Amino acid sequence: MESDDGDPTDSGKLVSPERLTAESVRALYEVHGRDLLTFLIGVLRDRDAAWDVSQITFQRLLEVGHLARNETVRGWLFKVAFHEAMQFRRKQSRRERIQQKLAVGMEEGRRDFPSTMQSLVREEEVARLRVLMQQLPEEQQFVVRQRIQEEKTFAVIADELQVPLGTVLTRMRLAIQKLQKWFGREDAG
Repeated sequence: MESDDGDPTDSGKLVSPERLTAESVRALYEVHGRDLLTFLIGVLRDRDAAWDVSQITFQRLLEVGHLARNETVRGWLFKVAFHEAMQFRRKQSRRERIQQKLAVGMEEGRRDFPSTMQSLVREEEVARLRVLMQQLPEEQQFVVRQRIQEEKTFAVIADELQVPLGTVLTRMRLAIQKLQKWFGREDAG
């Protein structure tokens, strides 16, 4: 592998202000994919999980990688991979806890098993939503929390922030769109 000075992916040829193409992501994968997979195997201690997270990382590169600076694209990849690996672990841990609770419920032959299962699913969805909320920009998180948890009107939130009502509505709309997209991506994964 070439040094960083001779690396074509860091010279600005592949990462551009526009959306990355499949070809540029493929080139970045060829340069960084093996090292990234090795890193993820070390983090997750599971080759199959590391492979899955590696693929998710390069999917994220295709979606939002154009936001990374040319000179730091390798670091960006490893940072995203680490965050995706931690999210994978959290999801895996939640799944195991729910399976344990379900197994206990089934062993006890509980009559309220269907409602227990619905409660567990809801609990998992709320936990996922909390994690995803933390990934929103601060101003969007604030609007969502004020509207949903504090039950404030958009007008009151706009007044408190001293911003136009349209700005608050836009922040809420963007937050909801992002959460729906992320929630859908997790369900598909």
